[in-house]
Amino acid sequence: MGADPRFFERLGPLKASDIAALIGSDLIGDGDVAVSDVSTPDSAGEGDLIFLAGKAPPETPPMAGVAIVPDASWAEALPHCQAVLVHRVTRAGFAKAAARLLAPRFHDGPDFIHPTATIANSARLAPGVIVGGRLGYVIFYQPSYFIAHPGQIPVVWQGGMSFHGGMLGVIGVLFLFARMRKLKVLSVADAAACAVPIGLFFGRVANFVNGELYGRASDVSWAMVFPGGGQSPRHPSQLYEAFLEGLMLFTILALSAIVFRAGRRAGLLTGIFLIGYGLSRIVVELFREPDVFLGFILGGITMGQILSLPMLAIGLYLALRTKPWRPLTAGG
Repeated sequence: MGADPRFFERLGPLKASDIAALIGSDLIGDGDVAVSDVSTPDSAGEGDLIFLAGKAPPETPPMAGVAIVPDASWAEALPHCQAVLVHRVTRAGFAKAAARLLAPRFHDGPDFIHPTATIANSARLAPGVIVGGRLGYVIFYQPSYFIAHPGQIPVVWQGGMSFHGGMLGVIGVLFLFARMRKLKVLSVADAAACAVPIGLFFGRVANFVNGELYGRASDVSWAMVFPGGGQSPRHPSQLYEAFLEGLMLFTILALSAIVFRAGRRAGLLTGIFLIGYGLSRIVVELFREPDVFLGFILGGITMGQILSLPMLAIGLYLALRTKPWRPLTAGG
């Protein structure tokens, strides 16, 4: 399984020798083998390009046609690969090759918005979410592509947003709002934190309905086949996220605010949200298919898990800096 054809257009194929020349790597094997797509090691097929990182080759050899590896000695452990490319920074080489093999697919059909549609005067744009979410995606997920195609950065309607980037954008807007209204920044953040899980719940359900951001291949009884996800049944990881980041996190925040009066301690609800989301995302990433352009960053660690670690650390700081909780009692 490669990149989702609904969102990416294939520009290839490219020969292994062409990719080696493009990224400046040494070639081992058949330089004429053609590659038309990119994939992750556990989902790759014979026409796919993958990259591997770490201290040793994977125990289960991937089925990819071409692999980018950090050391020539890995070639012997990859019997299914017709060509192996040796590159010092495998992820960087993979990203450069992927930008030549794939491009975001642009909508060329009829307009989705009716020409008579209007925007209500009461409508407000959320610049923090949009700007932060887009820049987060550009910086964290596909920097090489957008460096080569900077004009595509503002084209948000073609997809490509990052929750962690969106959160940073919202934090910036909340800070400015609180300063302008002479409010406590953490108190404003607490109010916003209680509402975010509601949006996360419906957002993840929408991901499930759209068949995007699906999980890894699995043989569990509730696994299902997603469009663009190949023939293998996969974890419905979008529903895992809807439950953990949405329902469960909202319940925890509600109980903290009502029963433990956490809202009286500025920053505590924000800390609980950051801890809850960070832990939820780290757990769900164990079942979610890694982004095809990145794969695993360190061993089995994904970009989503790495970006969640600062959230977890800041959340712990905000939670521990407050006084111990005291349950709400009659007359209290």
